[in-house]
Amino acid sequence: MATIAGAKPHPIFLAGRWVESPDRLVVSNPARPDQPAGATFHATAEQYEEAVEAAVAAFETTRHLPAYERGRILRDISAGIKARREELGRLIALEAGKPIRDALIEVDRAVLTFRLGAEEAERMVGEVIPLDLMPASKDRVGITRRFPIGPVAGISPFNFPLNLAAHKISPAIAAGNPIVLKPPSKDPLVMLTVAEIIEQAGPPAGAVSILPMTRELGDRMVQDERFRLLTFTGSPSVGWRMKERAGKKKVVLELGGNAGVIVDKTADLDWAVKRILVGAFTYAGQVCISVQRMFVHDDVWEPFMAKFVEGARGLKVGDPLDSQTDIGPMVDAKAASRTQRWVDEAVALGGKILVGGKAEGNFFAPTVLTNVPTTAQVCSNEAFAPLAVAFRFSDFDDAVRQVNDSFFGLQTGVFTSDLANAWRAFHELQVGGVIVNDVPAYRIDHMPYGGVKDSGLGREGLRWAIEDMTELRIMVLAWPQ
Repeated sequence: MATIAGAKPHPIFLAGRWVESPDRLVVSNPARPDQPAGATFHATAEQYEEAVEAAVAAFETTRHLPAYERGRILRDISAGIKARREELGRLIALEAGKPIRDALIEVDRAVLTFRLGAEEAERMVGEVIPLDLMPASKDRVGITRRFPIGPVAGISPFNFPLNLAAHKISPAIAAGNPIVLKPPSKDPLVMLTVAEIIEQAGPPAGAVSILPMTRELGDRMVQDERFRLLTFTGSPSVGWRMKERAGKKKVVLELGGNAGVIVDKTADLDWAVKRILVGAFTYAGQVCISVQRMFVHDDVWEPFMAKFVEGARGLKVGDPLDSQTDIGPMVDAKAASRTQRWVDEAVALGGKILVGGKAEGNFFAPTVLTNVPTTAQVCSNEAFAPLAVAFRFSDFDDAVRQVNDSFFGLQTGVFTSDLANAWRAFHELQVGGVIVNDVPAYRIDHMPYGGVKDSGLGREGLRWAIEDMTELRIMVLAWPQ
């Protein structure tokens, strides 16, 4: 059923059945705006209501599903995604503009994310707690267990249209919760194709709905009291406003950042350059943990910057379907023009462009800036673009302070061979993750992932997401005296 340009619009997945609506959604191709990637539909208000009612009803079934059945469903989804790897990768490249090499890696990660969900479903262990800590509590013991929280509302972003949606669906199924997912309107087709695989895996009716929606209908979902948890990945401004409107439901927010990386004087420079080029420019920098701010020690500034700028010049910008392409287009013309405005502002404030700096349609060349005041947008806000701003430092503690001088705190990379500096960074950086000798863009899908400050609330990664999607309950056993 996968959609290609010119084909019939892909139906949407409503509680286990395929439906259409009068509100057709044309999906653009960022690399070729005049050639749509395909089409589908926005759900109507009535279809949304049907999906939520089905999720509420399905909870009476999903909460009783044994671990082996939840595990089987998730393993079948994982295997189904693996079997359609090339098709799904090409679809991501078409509708998201992600270079095909990176798109295929995203598919591979989704295979892992669903497999990990199966494993976590089978090891949701509790704890035995001695309670006889005082005479009045003699002969009592506590047993804890996690129970599914209830229907989940999920909203996923455009930059990883498959794997970040998987990070909502996989733990929801693993925990025994139904989920209604709003995929991004910019690139919903890959998850609607995955819905075909989910359908074949046979979850209970109503357990999964994948519904593209208008912003207005998405706002209704945020406020809907029938959902017990809202999990959102996207921009900080949108996410925090959602939390204000979410009511009593639990909220998990995976938001943005302006990730920093520290290159210490003891760093392996060739490795640091190689990895930071990946961390700054993969998927045109449209990654919430993309390297945006680089803090480079005075002693290695010259050789590092020379190698880094040379490396940036050598990256190939072009067609996402070309396996040799390093950087594809930005998601749309609006994103490219905003990046241009921010780069122009940085230059007006005294910044210097070492490479790049110009938009061509939806494409933006890899850009490196220096001498930019920290008040400029490219430093203080989330660029979400293929640009990096370089700063010098002479004292490691000062570099840590500069990284912390931000509203955000997702992850930071620290390139160093000094163990003391690695520990100092771990203790002092105000972030959710410190990545030593790699870029902040590093993530594997079973690790806890999330941020502090404006970067979010809660953690993803299968085990940690399941903790948020379950309620801890204790049973106290007393022996009659």
